[in-house]
Amino acid sequence: MAEADRPDEKTGANALVVRPTGRLENLAARVSLMLYQLSWRTPLHKMRITGKLPMKLLAAPTNPLPGDEARGTAIRIGKFMFQGMEQSIDAIDYEKLALPPAFVEYIHRFDWLRDLAVAVNRGEGAPLASSIAEKWLAANGDRPRIPAWRIDNSAWRFLNMASAAPYLLTSSDLIYRSKILNHFARTARHLDQSAIRATKPFDKVCGWTGVVAASLLLPEGKARRAMGEHSLELALAELVFPDGGVLSRAPQQLMELIALLSMLRQCYIARQELVPEFLTDTLGRNIPALLGLTHSDGGLGAWQGCGHIGPERIEALVEASGVRARPLRQALDWGYQRVSAGQAVLLVDAGPPPHAKQALVGCASTLAFEFSFGKQRIIINCGGAGLAGASIPAALARGLRTTAAHSTLCLDDSNSTALLAKGQLGAGVVDVELERRDIEKATRIEANHDGYARAYGFIHNRVLILRSDGMELRGEDTLLPHAKYKGREEVPAHLRFHLGPDIELLLAEDKRSVMMRMEDGSNWTFLTALGTIEVDESLWVDENGRPHPTRQLVIGVNAPKGGITIGWALKFLG
Repeated sequence: MAEADRPDEKTGANALVVRPTGRLENLAARVSLMLYQLSWRTPLHKMRITGKLPMKLLAAPTNPLPGDEARGTAIRIGKFMFQGMEQSIDAIDYEKLALPPAFVEYIHRFDWLRDLAVAVNRGEGAPLASSIAEKWLAANGDRPRIPAWRIDNSAWRFLNMASAAPYLLTSSDLIYRSKILNHFARTARHLDQSAIRATKPFDKVCGWTGVVAASLLLPEGKARRAMGEHSLELALAELVFPDGGVLSRAPQQLMELIALLSMLRQCYIARQELVPEFLTDTLGRNIPALLGLTHSDGGLGAWQGCGHIGPERIEALVEASGVRARPLRQALDWGYQRVSAGQAVLLVDAGPPPHAKQALVGCASTLAFEFSFGKQRIIINCGGAGLAGASIPAALARGLRTTAAHSTLCLDDSNSTALLAKGQLGAGVVDVELERRDIEKATRIEANHDGYARAYGFIHNRVLILRSDGMELRGEDTLLPHAKYKGREEVPAHLRFHLGPDIELLLAEDKRSVMMRMEDGSNWTFLTALGTIEVDESLWVDENGRPHPTRQLVIGVNAPKGGITIGWALKFLG
């Protein structure tokens, strides 16, 4: 889509703005969707989703996604647990659900069915599942509305309920059984109407995935399947880059996509149908892209709002997909670089930020990096901006999106890309230039961005060189005068290196080096060629949205108008 520039009131950098024609088209699409959602409250929509009641499901697909036994056990004793929060099941108002958005999705999507299934046997779990489902249906079954009937929530609920059909349909109560079957049919018709009106690529994929699943699992689905498969293929082509990444550049959204398509794949298997080639191909590209952001321990780095995710969850998701692949080294569209050397892994954000309308939880992280050796995370990003909830209030979540929350250079305590409400990104980085090459016994990555150009007159250029044995990482961060924009006489700059957990530090008297002792007893040293090193507090966020204290190394300098270069090194000592 064509775009133009305008000044941003916070950073003064170039903002990407849709030209008037694009704005009108986007506005028209949003108005159309809004009017459609308003129609849910009218008898018209009730007529659209009312129809013939299916006598049965044609199959109950296997759910390949792992459940959480602790959460399932909590349901057994009458509580929903999610990311450190608890909610009494008996006290829930399913119409309002005054809980954080992610917790609300967990309930409306019936994700809790997976947790219950892994914690208790069917004989004990079926009555619990039926009781919760019946109360939810009483509040929401006949009244389509946001967020319960939002496209993604509806698609996930259909898939989760279908895979848990042995739990939900064991009751001998014919009225209750008819309510469950009726909800399958109503949800399918709702997705028929909603998927075609979706304005966001990910919503389109969710909607059409639900339509295809319904065509496979409900009677008389031939026409629905033809339309659904064709539309899903087009939606995936719009959402997924050729290298397997997604438009939002958010790993958590890629993980959800993999989970969604893996569930759909099981619907084909349950009906003994061939899985379409486009679905297999998409998963075959998604998995290497996701693995390209894993560290040497198999866990996921923290990018674009994602917390630090352990290897078990990644392994389970890969297994659910049925794909076996190696991590992707270079993802030019997805925007990430991965260098593996010996026991070391270097991950770099080497792409421009996602467009504002595509960002999930946009972070100003351009040119940030993470570095691990064996099972030890050494340099990390804070992460977790997308996990606001009981442990992360909204103000902290906003702070976790900033440039300062990432291991990169921060100029004048400002963000390389402006942060907007609702997780979107504003003005800042437009162009990122990248060069990667193998040199003698090392891999060299050089990249630069223009996020500080208009406001400060500088290009940030970063060089990272990882030795082939993984035991030395050298870096060079340079502020180069921009050819077009005039710089200031002197600007404060800070290089931040957020540290992984369980690292002991000993700062040298001259503050030019730091001894770093790892949990496994190994030692590293960090050195700077310019400025001095300060040790400051920091934090990192795990996959459950819990912050943990850690520290960061900060090199502070004043950048003159002509630019400056800061060299540094991280070396293994033994």
